[in-house]
Amino acid sequence: MSGESTMRTAPRTAGTGTARAGGGRLAERLSGVAMALGLVMFLGGFAWGAVVYRPYTVPTSSMTPTIDAGDRVLAQRVDGSEVRRGDVVVFRDKSWVSDANVVKRVVAVGGDTVSCCTDGKLTVNGKQIDEPYLPAGSPAESTNFPSITVPKGRLFLLGDERQGSLDSTAHLTDAARGTVARGAVSARVDSVVWPMNGMLARPTGFETLGTLSQPGPIRIIELMIVVGAVLVLGGGAFGSIAKRLGRSRNRPEPAGVR
Repeated sequence: MSGESTMRTAPRTAGTGTARAGGGRLAERLSGVAMALGLVMFLGGFAWGAVVYRPYTVPTSSMTPTIDAGDRVLAQRVDGSEVRRGDVVVFRDKSWVSDANVVKRVVAVGGDTVSCCTDGKLTVNGKQIDEPYLPAGSPAESTNFPSITVPKGRLFLLGDERQGSLDSTAHLTDAARGTVARGAVSARVDSVVWPMNGMLARPTGFETLGTLSQPGPIRIIELMIVVGAVLVLGGGAFGSIAKRLGRSRNRPEPAGVR
């Protein structure tokens, strides 16, 4: 009838409906893949970090300004044989401290001859060592000490705060003449994480004496965790948006009034 008004669902071709449904399913699948991959990277980064690194709180200021008292550090688990000159290491030695970890910098290894001071600088194997990590204006050592040849398999260690650090110079009268066995080392400090001071600077002053240690995989681990978090959050957001768009596209559309 000419005066009759009707509402009809707008016809849609089968091809258009199939394309939209297929696009929605593809978006959901991509979202799921991104979230799954992100979760693997995020959790994998934390798991890898827990295996490779150990956290420590440094109780004293003997490593100032590199590490202040109360700072939280991440130290890579290493064997003592991997330690090189310039490394900041965590070790235990009962002749130093009973039942406690000690954090100091390795300045000489087995076979080296170390002494201080020549023109105000530490000398290792006859070479003067530049130590930019020392406090500004601080001498290489508060008291001179004679030449010491480090026995094989042992290390000579100093604090970066040389004025009051109870380091190898405080144990020169011990049987080991202040040296520590490589086997006493349990970890090498890579980074100060609280406060977030980042990676320790490389001890370039020791490069002329031999190969320096390479940083551990902490940057890769951090990247895995960050990228994983982005994928999880981004994938979830993308999936949610795709679902909303899919629902809005599939709603029936009213035909014109006739």
